[in-house]
Amino acid sequence: MVGQEHYDIILMDVQMPEMDGLEATRHIRASTRDAVPWIIALTASAMEGDQQKCVQAGMDDYVSKPIKKEKLEAALLRAITALRQRSSSM
Repeated sequence: MVGQEHYDIILMDVQMPEMDGLEATRHIRASTRDAVPWIIALTASAMEGDQQKCVQAGMDDYVSKPIKKEKLEAALLRAITALRQRSSSM
């Protein structure tokens, strides 16, 4: 879908059937050059090292489940700020 339409922010579930969110993020990063979406990992895995795996796969932020409204709001605000900075520098 990312190849067909532009998305500013993607909330990426890390644990999905067939292709997990880490692999999906790698594919998105490899295939998008111009309009690069901000990817926020959503995962029930909150073990030490899980956040680092998401970052290494190309995700920009991380929110663990169960999702608390405040944490999701903070992640979205970070995304908006980064996307605004990115667009103003172009």
